[in-house]
Amino acid sequence: MTRRVVVCGVGMVPFKKPGQSDSYDVMGAGAAMAALADSTLEYKDIDQAFASYVYGDSCAGQAALYRVGITGIPITNVNNNCASGSTAFALAAQAVEYGVSECVMALGFEQMPKGAIEMAFPHMTSPLQRHTDALADLVGASEEERKLPPAVMMFGCQAEIVMDEYSISEQAMAQIAVKSRNHAEHNPYAIYRDPLTVEQILEQPPLYRGLRKLFACPPSCGAASVIVCSEEFAKKHNLDIKVVLKGSGWCSDKAEYFESNPLDITFRALSKEAANQAYNKAGVSPDDIDVIELHDCFTSNEIITYSALGLCSDSDIEKFIMEGDNTYGGKFVVCPSGGLLAKGHPLGATGLSQITELVQQLRGQSGVRQVDGARLALQHNGGLGSAGFVNIFERV
Repeated sequence: MTRRVVVCGVGMVPFKKPGQSDSYDVMGAGAAMAALADSTLEYKDIDQAFASYVYGDSCAGQAALYRVGITGIPITNVNNNCASGSTAFALAAQAVEYGVSECVMALGFEQMPKGAIEMAFPHMTSPLQRHTDALADLVGASEEERKLPPAVMMFGCQAEIVMDEYSISEQAMAQIAVKSRNHAEHNPYAIYRDPLTVEQILEQPPLYRGLRKLFACPPSCGAASVIVCSEEFAKKHNLDIKVVLKGSGWCSDKAEYFESNPLDITFRALSKEAANQAYNKAGVSPDDIDVIELHDCFTSNEIITYSALGLCSDSDIEKFIMEGDNTYGGKFVVCPSGGLLAKGHPLGATGLSQITELVQQLRGQSGVRQVDGARLALQHNGGLGSAGFVNIFERV
């Protein structure tokens, strides 16, 4: 028998540019204490914790949480690239769902360096080697291209293929970033809140293939935390049961992803699989969803995620963007926080910050950014190497 998972507390700290943030342990402790305050619980009420990050030594989770309390609970450190935070959440929710624990904290943080993401251990076999080799072979990349940082090579190719395969204009690619900045304007946790125009984005020269600078999210620092518990625990502690996890899907690659379409190596197939699992478990369809936080690490990745999540067909993506079906007044509100493109992308915190935004939306706590009548929310997050997650939350 499984149990319903209640989201009883969320919290985060404002995201910052590299070099402008507190240290990871201070940010992590701040997010954890914010989630505790939101839940009205104390740290002694937490049975176990999962801490997610990418740029950090082992047991960094303990360093952050020991600033909050030292109670002897199990603390498990999680690294799954950009999906690390969603992985911590999935493990926390699973522990509650299957009766292992009554109340679990997921905490994610990141103190990132400036510049493009590089491998931390370049002398060792890269866990992305299979992906970069397969993608390079499929697109006929040169030897020089194969030496580029993996994210630049993979998403530069993704952007070029998206424009060719889906007939997406550069104007539509840029409009994604414009929308993100517009949404972030009123988000005090976002890094980039100043508006952008399509012209400002396209006047900058391409970096590689279809990739331009403002088509990409920035390296970021920050932290976020989510606390989940059982209904019995919530009732015992007089907690409001307002938001529950209705369905989830998580997966890694299948062998065929490396053999056919290059877009399937860069999240498309992974996103479809995780979304189908979540929709089936939740018993809902894409049309039922009101608000979405998806993995917009690059504008091209947001674009392929629209059809992967079933928000529109492949042939209607340009229309979906240009007619505003991805923003307020349209069919869905996508990334009301500003998303990774404007809010920022501190890898270990990203998935949990997405959930924090959606929980606040479902509670009606988002102020100017509030999506009217939000009842069902979808969170989508992916990590290269690879890990895919979709979670569907419901206001009850």
